[in-house]
Amino acid sequence: MSSITRASDSAPTSASVPAREITIAHSPDSDDAFMFYGLATNKVRVPGLRFTHTLCDIETLNRKAMELEGLYDVTAISFHAYPYVQQNYVLLSSGGSVGDGYGPMIVATRAFSQSDIKRTRIAIPGTLTTAYLALRLFAPGIETEVVAFDQIIPQVLEGKYEAGLIIHEGQLTYGKAGLQRIVDLGKWWMKMTGLPLPLGGNAIRRTLGLEIMLSVSNAIRESIQYALDHREEALAYAMQFARDLDPQLADKFVGMYVNERTLDYGPDGREAVRRLLDMGHKAGIIPLAAKVEFVA
Repeated sequence: MSSITRASDSAPTSASVPAREITIAHSPDSDDAFMFYGLATNKVRVPGLRFTHTLCDIETLNRKAMELEGLYDVTAISFHAYPYVQQNYVLLSSGGSVGDGYGPMIVATRAFSQSDIKRTRIAIPGTLTTAYLALRLFAPGIETEVVAFDQIIPQVLEGKYEAGLIIHEGQLTYGKAGLQRIVDLGKWWMKMTGLPLPLGGNAIRRTLGLEIMLSVSNAIRESIQYALDHREEALAYAMQFARDLDPQLADKFVGMYVNERTLDYGPDGREAVRRLLDMGHKAGIIPLAAKVEFVA
């Protein structure tokens, strides 16, 4: 998979002490772009640190986080992937994408009953995505096939698959494309647990040490807060990553996944992460028990 790399320098430091590079990887989506606007455009700076941004789809980032000690210092990951990387990464308390009664959706060109959809082959965006984990909890024996997330809607429309599991902006554009929503897994999860559905978060390499981890954590939180406080300019920046969304829909999408919960998960958000991964482990979907840890 190709990736995009951009650098944002911190405030100047002493010539004898070069800034330490911190590599950050996240998805090329409008919500992530909005979240990192402050850091990517130098609105938020950290003395002594220089941030390099790599943009790549989430399933590829999940896989790269599993390599050795992890390819990036900070990386967006699906929560489903966290148990596989927990020895090398700890979760940041900010930067999460949480569906509060909404989330990934199963869509199709025609109506299905929930019992019928469980017997249908579904295109999915990756086996380490949280969308896939939620789907397996919803329908344990369902047949799936991996398709690039931005090709799921086109391939369902072409008839290659009867249904697809959509993430990102597709949650707002499927109707315009001519598809019907069969199940919203965020709504299903909320009804079952009473909790929001945690989809993805930012993880940081443990080997950076606590001091740097805390500095980076604070910088990301400040970047999110800056975007929320300067919404119009941050949205204008994020529009370059808003696939098939007009400004109004992009604003709605960003509001769904960058909000107060993105600054901090909150007690119920953290409990939701633990509950989701525990259920996945007990169901035999995730072979490793998760020890969920957050940088304060």
